[in-house]
Amino acid sequence: MNLQVHKKTKSNATQNACTVCAPLGASVVFKGVENSMMLLHGGQGCATYIRRYIIGTCREPVDIASSSFSETAAIFGGESSLVKAIENVIAQYHPEVLGVATTCLSETIGDDINGIIKKYRAKNKDAIHIIPVSTPSYKGTHIDGFNAAVYALCDFFAQAGPKGTAVGIFPGFVSAADLRHIAEIVRVFCLEPILVPDYSETLDGGAWDTFHPIAPGGTGIAQLKQLGAIRGAISFVHDPVNDAAGLLHARFGMPAHHLPIPIGVQATDAFIDALKTISFKEPDSGTLLDRARLIDSYVDGHKFAYNKKAVLYGDAPLVSALTRFACEIGLHPVCIATGDRNAALQKLLADIKWPAAGKPTIIEDADFVDILESARTLSPDIIIGNSKGYAISKELGIPLVRVGFPIADRIGGQRILHVGYKGAQALYDRIVNALIACSQESSDGGYGSY
Repeated sequence: MNLQVHKKTKSNATQNACTVCAPLGASVVFKGVENSMMLLHGGQGCATYIRRYIIGTCREPVDIASSSFSETAAIFGGESSLVKAIENVIAQYHPEVLGVATTCLSETIGDDINGIIKKYRAKNKDAIHIIPVSTPSYKGTHIDGFNAAVYALCDFFAQAGPKGTAVGIFPGFVSAADLRHIAEIVRVFCLEPILVPDYSETLDGGAWDTFHPIAPGGTGIAQLKQLGAIRGAISFVHDPVNDAAGLLHARFGMPAHHLPIPIGVQATDAFIDALKTISFKEPDSGTLLDRARLIDSYVDGHKFAYNKKAVLYGDAPLVSALTRFACEIGLHPVCIATGDRNAALQKLLADIKWPAAGKPTIIEDADFVDILESARTLSPDIIIGNSKGYAISKELGIPLVRVGFPIADRIGGQRILHVGYKGAQALYDRIVNALIACSQESSDGGYGSY
C-alpha cells in the first residue's frame, strides 16, 4: 500500500525541530557502556546542549567532555585540541572506554578523527579503548548518531567464541524502564541478554553514598566481546547503513531478527516468537497472563478509543511502532510526523492495516510548525509524542500523552514504560484515561457524560 509522504517544501528553515542532534544519540549509547566516557570533538556548546537534554529527561548527572574548539582550531584543524582532551579525560575520569564523536564543526573542516586516534594509539600503546564515531548533525538525527555508535561498538569489540546462553539485544533509543523490562522478558526464556547499549542504571540509578565520576552500570567490555558468540541477535533498529545485528550476522553467522519496537500485542508477540526460536522454550504463565490482561483491557476501553483521531510524532522507529499500536487499539492516526530527513516511513509503515476511516498524512523532515499546520486541518482528539509538542496540545485544546525523548517538562521521563505487554498496558491506560479526562473537562454533565 503506497502512502503519501510529505517533505518540507515551503522553506529550508526549521522552526522548533522535531528531532535532536546526532552526537546526542552517540552520547546516550556510551552512557550505556560500563566505565565509559563521551568526548565530543568540536565546540563546548555542543556538549552543553546535549547535557541539557539528557539531564532534563533523566534527572541524572551527565558529564560529556569536549575538545573545546577555538577559532585557531576551526581554521587550522583540531588535532592538538582532541589529543589534549583525550589526555585530560583519561587523567580525570580513568575510563576503560572513550567514545569520540564528531560535531558539525569538526566534520565541516574535515578533521580525520580516525587518523588522529590511530596516531595517538601508536604513541600510547597501553591507551584505553578509544572508539571514533562520525556524527555530523547536518547528515542525520539523534537516531542516526545512536545507531552509528552501536555499530562502532560491535565492530570494535565483538569476537568469535563458543556459544553460550547469551542473546544480543539492540533495543534502539528507548527509555531506561524499557531496557529493564526487555531484559526481564529475555530472561524468562533462560537467555542472558546483552543489551547494546544498557543505560538502565546510568541514566536511572539510585542515590549514591559517595560520588562516582562515572555512573555505575552499563554493558561491560566482556559482554561486548561476547557479541561474536551469541545465540542470536534481536534488533528493533532498521538502519541499512549502521545495522549492528546485520554486522554480527555477516561476520559470525548467528541469526539476526529485525523487528518493530515491541509496543502492543502483535509487536510483542513477534518479540516473544523470536525468543522462542532462539531458546526453544515457551513463555511462562506470567507472560501469558500479562498478554491476556492487555487484550481484556482493549475490550474494556474500546468505546473510548475507537476512531478517535490521533497525531503521532517522534523518531521514525518509535513513531512507526506507536502507529501500529494506535491502529491495534482502534485509534485513527490522522498525522504521523518525524524530524528524520531520510526516515523511510513509507517502508516502515507499509504492512500496517489502516482504519476504514482512511490513511494518515505522513510528514518527514518535520518541525512542530509543520505538525501544527497539519493538525489544524485534521481536528485530532489526542497527540502522542514527546514533551516538545506541548504548545500544539495547548493551542488545540487536546491532551498530549508523553512518550519518547525528550520528556523535559515532567518527572520520570526515563521511567516511562512502552514495551512488552506491560508497557502497552500502561500506555493504553494513559491514552484512554487522557481521552476520558478531556471529555469530562469539556462537558457540563460531569463524570457520566463522557
